[in-house]
Amino acid sequence: MRRARWIALTAALMMILAACGDTADTTTTAGGGADTTTGGADTTTGGADTTTGGSETTAGGGEAEGDPIVFASSLPLTGEFSIAGSKHQAGYQFCVDELNARGGLLGRPVELLVEDNRSDSEVTVTQTERFINVENADVLLGTFSSLLGFPASTVAEQNGMIYPVPSSGALRLWVRGYQHLFYFQQLPAEYTGSSIVDLLDYYEEQGVITERPQTAAVVNADDFFAAAIANGFKGGPPIEIPGTDPVETVELAPGFLAEAGLELVFEETWPIGYTDWLTLANSIRQADADFLSVSTASPDEAIALAQALATVGYQAPLVYMSQGAQTEFGEALGDIANGIVIHSVWSDTANFEGVLAGEPYSNEDFINGFTETNGAAPDEDEAIPFAVCQGVAQAIEATGGTDNAALSEWMHTRTDEEPVSTIMGTYVWDEQGLPAGRSFLVNQWQDGELKFVLPVGEFPGTVDLVYPKPEW
Repeated sequence: MRRARWIALTAALMMILAACGDTADTTTTAGGGADTTTGGADTTTGGADTTTGGSETTAGGGEAEGDPIVFASSLPLTGEFSIAGSKHQAGYQFCVDELNARGGLLGRPVELLVEDNRSDSEVTVTQTERFINVENADVLLGTFSSLLGFPASTVAEQNGMIYPVPSSGALRLWVRGYQHLFYFQQLPAEYTGSSIVDLLDYYEEQGVITERPQTAAVVNADDFFAAAIANGFKGGPPIEIPGTDPVETVELAPGFLAEAGLELVFEETWPIGYTDWLTLANSIRQADADFLSVSTASPDEAIALAQALATVGYQAPLVYMSQGAQTEFGEALGDIANGIVIHSVWSDTANFEGVLAGEPYSNEDFINGFTETNGAAPDEDEAIPFAVCQGVAQAIEATGGTDNAALSEWMHTRTDEEPVSTIMGTYVWDEQGLPAGRSFLVNQWQDGELKFVLPVGEFPGTVDLVYPKPEW
């Protein structure tokens, strides 16, 4: 029923859409990511400090020659989203390094140009415009957060550039009729709750959940992505589709809580920059809900609230957090993390077979190579951008160049027989740029490790859900 509902909504959206400067740090790297400082020259009116790497590669597939193919991304390396943003940079950089180690793309070296947008949407717009109009980047790579991706994707669309998206899942990005957006995750954020309900249903059928939750608390950051998850659980408000007259909407009612038979007993939204976590945790404890949904703008928020909940002694049989798949989450929380459920789009046990530089390149290859290069295993905030870069590389090779109109057309014409193949599985996109036939993975922190608990039977390494959640 839930999957059918999403397919119906997607079809309706497609029919409706068919009818109707700031200072920043810039890093450019190529060939193993070696950086050579060029003196921080001002390259634009934004006065960006530029760090450039050499363009030679170590050669598995021969030495790349000629002008580099330039990938560019505005990322939050500092500020609210810095943990995820820095990991996105690492994922992009490792992909570029792996491409150059195999002879680059079309015989040319690949460079990665990154600027720190400091988690600021206006800076993100300025940097994206500069990439296109001053730096003459060949391809844009998406940023982290719907808050930043929403305006950046508009700049890309207005300039006819593809915008492959690693982490901007709010549905409002995808109902604007844009032609060059491509999402490299699963469903839009509003439908995340379907996987949590599937978790409840499956483990109740298996007898692991003997007493189903009856009440729910939903708390979230005042952020596109976080609010989208919360609205999916609660069932509203409807999302207006731009360019429709009279205005058409996507209805989220009744919401996944209602479908699962849970009564909403507490809800709260906090502003970006919020710090009074103990007050919020006490309010949640007083509501005493059986199920708690926490959707945050950053892992830092999730860590802070989890610590506060442990301090006030709130106990719930099931706690879900939208952020927490990062290794920093488990390291910061220790035993507090045990039992927390996290949705994800990547798992180290799901050994998908992708393609890189025309050769097979699996999730296992990515994990082993990244770990050897960086001295630590990757998590999904490094895997997702790697898959984005991997997909863009396939489009460039298939079209024989970096003409963005050709790249967009090629990506839109992928089929189940001829998909984009990445370390996160295969991708085929609908007219909105949303992937078809994909659902979220569900993980749970158990004894200091993030374990894969749903879906069951598709990959090795799945373990049973621990329910109820252990005490903090």
